[in-house]
Amino acid sequence: MAEQKNTLFDRPGGYAMPSGAAGVHREAAASKVEMVLPGDSESAFEASSNLQQPLYEATDPDTRVYLGDCREVLANLPDRGKVDLVFADPPFNWDVPYDEWKDNMSRAQYERFTYDWLDACIDVLSPTGSLWVNIPDDTAAEVVMHLKRRGMTMINWCVWHFRFGQCRHSSFIMSKVHVLYFAKNPDERTWNPDEILEQSDRASVYKDARTMAKDTNKGMRVPMDVWYGSYLGRIQGNNKERRHGHHNQIPEAYLERVIRSTSNPGDLVLDPFLGSGTTSTVAKALERRSIGIEFSETNAKSAWERINSIGMIRKGTIGGSSAIQSKRGNRGKSKASS
Repeated sequence: MAEQKNTLFDRPGGYAMPSGAAGVHREAAASKVEMVLPGDSESAFEASSNLQQPLYEATDPDTRVYLGDCREVLANLPDRGKVDLVFADPPFNWDVPYDEWKDNMSRAQYERFTYDWLDACIDVLSPTGSLWVNIPDDTAAEVVMHLKRRGMTMINWCVWHFRFGQCRHSSFIMSKVHVLYFAKNPDERTWNPDEILEQSDRASVYKDARTMAKDTNKGMRVPMDVWYGSYLGRIQGNNKERRHGHHNQIPEAYLERVIRSTSNPGDLVLDPFLGSGTTSTVAKALERRSIGIEFSETNAKSAWERINSIGMIRKGTIGGSSAIQSKRGNRGKSKASS
C-alpha cells in the first residue's frame, strides 16, 4: 500500500513519519515473541568466571583493549550494565583468514555463536544503551529475530551500500551489508540527529524553497537508511585508512555516524570484534571512552597502534551532500556514489 501524506501536523512542506513500523517494532519488543531458530540446537556457550585484565590500556579518555573470545570477556567485564553503545562487525563465517580465528564453522555452530555474543552484548548494555550490528544477507534475518525474542526494539534496518562489490556472473553482485540498529528502551535511548545532518536533495539538487523555510537546520536532513556517499565506500588497498592485514575494514565515516548519533562525549562505546580498531579510533577522536575485544594478539597490537599513534584520518566528513544527481538545470552525467 502506498504511503499517504500525513497533514495532521504544523510543519511547512514536509511529511510526518508513519507510525506503523515503529508501532510494530515496539509491540515485538514488548511481547518477546517465542520462536525457535536453527542455531538453538547447539549448546550455548558457558563462560568462566575469570576477570580479565586489559592487554592495552590508556586514559583521557579511558581506552581499553582486551584479548580473547568476546563471549568470555563480556561475561566478566567490570562495566556490565554500563556500556552506552555497542557496535559489532562479527566474522561472517566466509572462511576468511582472520589470523587465529576459525571462520568456517558449521551453519548451526555459527548461528549459536551469533546468539551467544549477541546475548553477551545485551547484558553489558546500560538501560538506555543501543546496539548496532554490521551483518551480510545470509545472517541478517537470524540476528533480527534473535534480538526481537530478547526484547530489543529495532529502531532502523539500514543498508551500507558500496560500489565495489566482488565481480561475479552467477548472480547479481553483492553491494551492501545490513546495518541493524536496536535499543533496549526506544524512549530513553541516546539519539543526536543534529550531529549527523547532511544536505538534503531538496536543497542541493532541486533548490526547493520549502527546505529553507524550516525554523532550524535549513537545507539539511537526517541521513536516509541507505548509506553511501563520500568516504562511505569500501576501504580499498590505496585508501589512506587502509590497515595492512585486516579484512572487511569499515570506513571511519560509517563509525562516526553511528557514534555521534547514538552516544555522547564521555559515554562508553564497546566493540566485541575490534579488528583494525576503527571503532575505538573514532571513539577516542570524538571524546568517548571505549572498550575493544580482539581474538588475535597480532590484530590487537595493530589496532592499538592505530588508536594511539595514528588516530582518526577522516574526522569531520559529515554534513555534505550524498545526492546522486546533478543540480537541476545543469547538464552532465550523474555523480556516482562512492
